[in-house]
Amino acid sequence: MVDLPEWPDDHVRLSRNPLREQIRHMLVEGLLSGRWQPGERIVERRVATEFNVSQAPVREALRELENLRLIESVPNKGARVRDFGVADMAEIYPVRAGLELVAAELASPRLAADPRPLEREVEALRRATADSDVEEQIKHSVEFHREIVRAADNSVLLHTWESLGVEVWTRLSVRWLNMELHAKAADHAQITDAFRRADPDVGRMVREHVLNYVEAALKTYGRTG
Repeated sequence: MVDLPEWPDDHVRLSRNPLREQIRHMLVEGLLSGRWQPGERIVERRVATEFNVSQAPVREALRELENLRLIESVPNKGARVRDFGVADMAEIYPVRAGLELVAAELASPRLAADPRPLEREVEALRRATADSDVEEQIKHSVEFHREIVRAADNSVLLHTWESLGVEVWTRLSVRWLNMELHAKAADHAQITDAFRRADPDVGRMVREHVLNYVEAALKTYGRTG
Protein backbone atom coordinates (compact mmCIF):
# COMPACT_ATOMS: atom_id res chain seq x y z
CA MET A 1 0.00 0.00 0.00
CA VAL A 2 1.10 3.55 -0.66
CA ASP A 3 0.05 6.92 0.61
CA LEU A 4 -2.22 8.99 -1.58
CA PRO A 5 -0.55 12.11 -2.95
CA GLU A 6 -1.22 15.59 -1.64
CA TRP A 7 -3.34 17.37 -4.25
CA PRO A 8 -4.85 20.46 -2.59
CA ASP A 9 -6.22 21.92 -5.82
CA ASP A 10 -8.15 18.74 -6.46
CA HIS A 11 -9.67 18.84 -2.98
CA VAL A 12 -11.12 22.21 -3.99
CA ARG A 13 -12.55 20.71 -7.19
CA LEU A 14 -14.01 17.84 -5.21
CA SER A 15 -16.21 20.30 -3.36
CA ARG A 16 -17.67 21.68 -6.59
CA ASN A 17 -18.09 18.62 -8.83
CA PRO A 18 -19.69 15.17 -8.61
CA LEU A 19 -17.62 13.17 -6.14
CA ARG A 20 -17.62 9.99 -8.16
CA GLU A 21 -16.27 11.72 -11.28
CA GLN A 22 -13.60 13.63 -9.39
CA ILE A 23 -12.45 10.60 -7.44
CA ARG A 24 -12.28 8.61 -10.67
CA HIS A 25 -10.21 11.41 -12.22
CA MET A 26 -7.76 11.39 -9.32
CA LEU A 27 -7.48 7.60 -9.38
CA VAL A 28 -6.72 7.69 -13.10
CA GLU A 29 -4.08 10.36 -12.47
CA GLY A 30 -2.54 8.11 -9.85
CA LEU A 31 -2.45 5.20 -12.28
CA LEU A 32 -0.86 7.35 -14.98
CA SER A 33 1.79 8.77 -12.66
CA GLY A 34 2.79 5.35 -11.38
CA ARG A 35 1.48 6.09 -7.91
CA TRP A 36 -0.14 2.67 -8.02
CA GLN A 37 1.76 -0.07 -9.84
CA PRO A 38 0.29 -3.14 -11.58
CA GLY A 39 -0.77 -5.65 -8.98
CA GLU A 40 -0.92 -3.07 -6.20
CA ARG A 41 -4.04 -2.64 -4.07
CA ILE A 42 -6.12 0.53 -4.00
CA VAL A 43 -7.72 0.58 -0.57
CA GLU A 44 -11.23 2.00 -0.70
CA ARG A 45 -11.22 3.11 2.93
CA ARG A 46 -7.94 5.02 2.59
CA VAL A 47 -9.11 6.86 -0.52
CA ALA A 48 -12.31 7.85 1.27
CA THR A 49 -10.34 9.09 4.27
CA GLU A 50 -7.94 11.11 2.09
CA PHE A 51 -10.79 13.00 0.43
CA ASN A 52 -12.99 13.15 3.53
CA VAL A 53 -15.91 11.43 1.81
CA SER A 54 -17.92 8.30 2.44
CA GLN A 55 -16.83 5.05 0.86
CA ALA A 56 -19.89 4.95 -1.45
CA PRO A 57 -18.59 7.37 -4.18
CA VAL A 58 -15.15 5.76 -3.95
CA ARG A 59 -16.72 2.35 -4.49
CA GLU A 60 -18.65 3.70 -7.50
CA ALA A 61 -15.47 5.20 -9.01
CA LEU A 62 -13.58 1.94 -8.51
CA ARG A 63 -16.43 0.02 -10.12
CA GLU A 64 -16.22 2.31 -13.18
CA LEU A 65 -12.47 1.75 -13.43
CA GLU A 66 -13.05 -1.98 -13.21
CA ASN A 67 -15.56 -1.77 -16.07
CA LEU A 68 -12.86 0.04 -18.06
CA ARG A 69 -10.43 -2.80 -17.26
CA LEU A 70 -7.98 -0.52 -15.45
CA ILE A 71 -8.38 -2.34 -12.16
CA GLU A 72 -9.71 -5.73 -11.12
CA SER A 73 -11.46 -7.01 -8.04
CA VAL A 74 -9.73 -9.88 -6.28
CA PRO A 75 -11.86 -11.97 -3.88
CA ASN A 76 -11.07 -11.12 -0.24
CA LYS A 77 -8.39 -8.63 -1.33
CA GLY A 78 -10.29 -5.73 -2.89
CA ALA A 79 -9.29 -3.64 -5.91
CA ARG A 80 -5.96 -4.22 -7.62
CA VAL A 81 -4.36 -2.38 -10.55
CA ARG A 82 -4.34 -4.28 -13.85
CA ASP A 83 -1.31 -4.28 -16.12
CA PHE A 84 -3.21 -2.35 -18.80
CA GLY A 85 -1.63 -0.93 -21.91
CA VAL A 86 -1.70 -0.57 -25.67
CA ALA A 87 -3.13 -4.07 -26.12
CA ASP A 88 -6.28 -2.84 -24.36
CA MET A 89 -6.44 0.17 -26.69
CA ALA A 90 -6.09 -2.18 -29.66
CA GLU A 91 -9.30 -3.91 -28.53
CA ILE A 92 -11.29 -0.85 -27.46
CA TYR A 93 -10.62 1.63 -30.26
CA PRO A 94 -11.84 -0.48 -33.21
CA VAL A 95 -15.11 -0.96 -31.29
CA ARG A 96 -15.34 2.78 -30.69
CA ALA A 97 -14.52 3.48 -34.35
CA GLY A 98 -17.28 1.17 -35.51
CA LEU A 99 -19.81 2.80 -33.20
CA GLU A 100 -18.85 6.27 -34.37
CA LEU A 101 -19.05 5.25 -38.02
CA VAL A 102 -22.66 4.17 -37.43
CA ALA A 103 -23.33 7.31 -35.37
CA ALA A 104 -21.93 9.59 -38.08
CA GLU A 105 -24.10 8.00 -40.76
CA LEU A 106 -27.22 8.30 -38.60
CA ALA A 107 -26.36 11.85 -37.53
CA SER A 108 -25.42 13.16 -40.97
CA PRO A 109 -28.82 14.70 -41.93
CA ARG A 110 -29.21 16.36 -38.54
CA LEU A 111 -25.66 17.78 -38.44
CA ALA A 112 -25.86 18.91 -42.07
CA ALA A 113 -28.90 20.96 -41.10
CA ASP A 114 -27.32 22.29 -37.90
CA PRO A 115 -23.55 21.80 -37.44
CA ARG A 116 -23.36 24.33 -34.59
CA PRO A 117 -22.79 21.75 -31.83
CA LEU A 118 -19.67 20.55 -33.64
CA GLU A 119 -18.57 24.08 -34.52
CA ARG A 120 -18.71 25.07 -30.83
CA GLU A 121 -16.47 22.18 -29.84
CA VAL A 122 -14.00 22.86 -32.65
CA GLU A 123 -13.70 26.49 -31.56
CA ALA A 124 -13.35 25.53 -27.89
CA LEU A 125 -10.64 23.01 -28.80
CA ARG A 126 -8.78 25.67 -30.77
CA ARG A 127 -8.87 28.03 -27.79
CA ALA A 128 -7.66 25.31 -25.45
CA THR A 129 -4.85 24.45 -27.85
CA ALA A 130 -3.79 28.11 -28.08
CA ASP A 131 -3.73 28.22 -24.26
CA SER A 132 -1.81 24.91 -24.05
CA ASP A 133 -4.54 23.65 -21.73
CA VAL A 134 -4.32 19.88 -22.13
CA GLU A 135 -7.27 19.08 -19.85
CA GLU A 136 -9.56 21.40 -21.81
CA GLN A 137 -8.23 19.95 -25.08
CA ILE A 138 -9.13 16.46 -23.90
CA LYS A 139 -12.54 17.64 -22.69
CA HIS A 140 -13.53 19.30 -25.96
CA SER A 141 -12.01 16.58 -28.12
CA VAL A 142 -14.22 14.04 -26.36
CA GLU A 143 -17.26 16.35 -26.43
CA PHE A 144 -16.88 16.71 -30.20
CA HIS A 145 -17.27 12.96 -30.61
CA ARG A 146 -20.05 12.82 -28.04
CA GLU A 147 -22.01 15.41 -30.04
CA ILE A 148 -21.80 13.17 -33.11
CA VAL A 149 -23.10 10.20 -31.14
CA ARG A 150 -25.86 12.29 -29.54
CA ALA A 151 -26.94 13.57 -32.93
CA ALA A 152 -27.50 9.96 -34.05
CA ASP A 153 -30.50 10.02 -31.67
CA ASN A 154 -30.07 6.37 -30.69
CA SER A 155 -30.05 5.73 -26.95
CA VAL A 156 -28.55 2.23 -27.26
CA LEU A 157 -25.71 3.58 -29.37
CA LEU A 158 -25.04 6.42 -26.93
CA HIS A 159 -25.11 4.13 -23.89
CA THR A 160 -22.72 1.66 -25.52
CA TRP A 161 -20.34 4.45 -26.57
CA GLU A 162 -20.34 5.97 -23.07
CA SER A 163 -19.55 2.56 -21.55
CA LEU A 164 -16.18 2.54 -23.34
CA GLY A 165 -14.81 5.32 -21.12
CA VAL A 166 -13.74 7.47 -24.06
CA GLU A 167 -12.52 10.37 -21.93
CA VAL A 168 -10.34 8.13 -19.76
CA TRP A 169 -8.78 6.36 -22.73
CA THR A 170 -8.23 9.66 -24.54
CA ARG A 171 -6.34 10.92 -21.49
CA LEU A 172 -4.28 7.72 -21.44
CA SER A 173 -3.52 8.10 -25.15
CA VAL A 174 -2.35 11.67 -24.72
CA ARG A 175 -0.11 10.78 -21.78
CA TRP A 176 1.38 7.65 -23.31
CA LEU A 177 2.00 9.10 -26.75
CA ASN A 178 2.58 12.77 -25.89
CA MET A 179 -0.05 13.28 -28.56
CA GLU A 180 -0.33 16.76 -30.02
CA LEU A 181 -4.03 17.48 -29.92
CA HIS A 182 -3.75 20.44 -32.29
CA ALA A 183 -3.62 17.85 -35.09
CA LYS A 184 -6.89 16.43 -33.78
CA ALA A 185 -8.38 19.95 -33.84
CA ALA A 186 -7.59 20.16 -37.54
CA ASP A 187 -9.21 16.76 -38.10
CA HIS A 188 -12.30 17.90 -36.22
CA ALA A 189 -12.61 20.99 -38.42
CA GLN A 190 -12.42 18.81 -41.54
CA ILE A 191 -15.01 16.39 -40.18
CA THR A 192 -17.32 19.29 -39.30
CA ASP A 193 -17.00 20.60 -42.83
CA ALA A 194 -17.84 17.14 -44.18
CA PHE A 195 -21.02 17.06 -42.08
CA ARG A 196 -21.88 20.57 -43.26
CA ARG A 197 -21.59 19.42 -46.89
CA ALA A 198 -23.48 16.16 -46.19
CA ASP A 199 -20.42 14.28 -47.46
CA PRO A 200 -21.42 10.60 -47.90
CA ASP A 201 -17.92 9.57 -46.74
CA VAL A 202 -18.18 11.32 -43.37
CA GLY A 203 -18.66 8.03 -41.50
CA ARG A 204 -15.45 6.65 -42.95
CA MET A 205 -13.64 9.91 -42.06
CA VAL A 206 -14.75 9.64 -38.43
CA ARG A 207 -13.79 5.97 -38.24
CA GLU A 208 -10.29 6.58 -39.62
CA HIS A 209 -9.83 9.56 -37.31
CA VAL A 210 -10.57 7.40 -34.25
CA LEU A 211 -8.36 4.54 -35.43
CA ASN A 212 -5.42 6.94 -35.77
CA TYR A 213 -5.11 6.92 -31.97
CA VAL A 214 -4.50 3.19 -31.67
CA GLU A 215 -2.42 3.03 -34.85
CA ALA A 216 -0.06 5.64 -33.37
CA ALA A 217 0.11 3.66 -30.12
CA LEU A 218 0.88 0.39 -31.89
CA LYS A 219 3.54 2.07 -34.01
CA THR A 220 5.21 3.54 -30.93
CA TYR A 221 4.91 0.67 -28.45
CA GLY A 222 3.72 -2.41 -30.29
CA ARG A 223 0.87 -4.54 -29.00
CA THR A 224 2.74 -5.44 -25.80
CA GLY A 225 3.38 -1.80 -24.77
